[in-house]
Amino acid sequence: MTVFRSHLIGICAAAAVALGAFTVPAQAGGYLEVEPGVEIYYEEKGQGPALVLVPGWTFTTKVFENQVDAFAKTHRVISFDPRGHGRSTVTLEGNNYTTQGADLTKLLKHLKVSDPVLVGWSFGCLATWEFIKSNGTGAAKGHVCIDLSPTPMTGVDGDWVEGGVADIAGFYHGLQSPKGHRDIIVWYTDEVMIQKPLTPEITTWVVDQSLSSPPWVAAAYMAAGMFSNYMETAKKIDAELPSLFVVADHWADTAKRYLAKHTPKSRVVAFGGHMMFWEHHEKFNGLLKEFLAGAK
Repeated sequence: MTVFRSHLIGICAAAAVALGAFTVPAQAGGYLEVEPGVEIYYEEKGQGPALVLVPGWTFTTKVFENQVDAFAKTHRVISFDPRGHGRSTVTLEGNNYTTQGADLTKLLKHLKVSDPVLVGWSFGCLATWEFIKSNGTGAAKGHVCIDLSPTPMTGVDGDWVEGGVADIAGFYHGLQSPKGHRDIIVWYTDEVMIQKPLTPEITTWVVDQSLSSPPWVAAAYMAAGMFSNYMETAKKIDAELPSLFVVADHWADTAKRYLAKHTPKSRVVAFGGHMMFWEHHEKFNGLLKEFLAGAK
C-alpha cells in the first residue's frame, strides 16, 4: 500500500509539473448561483450595447451559434442555459417561466447590464416578457420574439396558439419518459423546426441539446409555458418599446391577424420554420441588425 501511494503521489506531482508547462484555456462561459445550490451557465462575447439571447424550451446557448459571433462585432452578446437546461443545474424547483425571468434579472444585474435588447426564441419569449413584466419597459431598449404567441393556449378558435387542448395534452404526456421525450423532439425538429432535409449530424445536435433536460423538467416547463399569458405585457411593449415578431411560415396568416389585433405597432416578419434564425441565419441576422439600428 505504501509503495502504491508513493507511486500515485509521484504520478500526480509529475502531472502537475507537466500541466504547469501549458496555458490553461480560458473558460468559454461562467456560472452564477441564482439561489443556494442552483447555478445557471452563461456566456458573453463582444463589447457595446447589450444583446441578450434567450433559448427556448430545453435548449441552450448553442442554438444561437449563428448569431453570437456575428453580433459580437458590434454588441455585448449574452446568452445562458436556463435552470434545468444544458450546463445549468437540474433542480426540482423553479422549472417555470416566472422563475426563469427572475433568473434572467439576476444574471443581468450580476453582469451590470442595462437597457438590453432582449431576443427570445419560442418559450424563451416567456422569460423575456416576464423580465419586462417584473422590471418595466424602462429596463429594456427593445424586444424581439421569435415564433411564439403571448398566449400559447387559449381554447378560442382563430387565436394564434400552440395547438388545441388535445394536441398539447398529447405532447405533455409524451414527455413522461426518456424515449417519449426523444421521439417528440426528433419529430418536432423534422416537422416544425427545420425545413431542409435533416442529416444525422443536425438531428443529433438538436436532440442532444433538448435531452440535457430530464423528461420531468421538460414536462414541467411545457406545462408552465402552455398556461402562460403575457398578452398585457406584450401590449405594453408594443406601446412603449421597439417590438418585432418573427414567425414561421406555417402559421404566418394566423399570427399576423392575431398580432395586428393585439399588438398593432409591432413589426411582424414571416419566413422559414420554427428555427428560421438558425436555418436562414443570414436573413434573420440582417433583420435583427436592422432592428438594432432602430432601437438605439
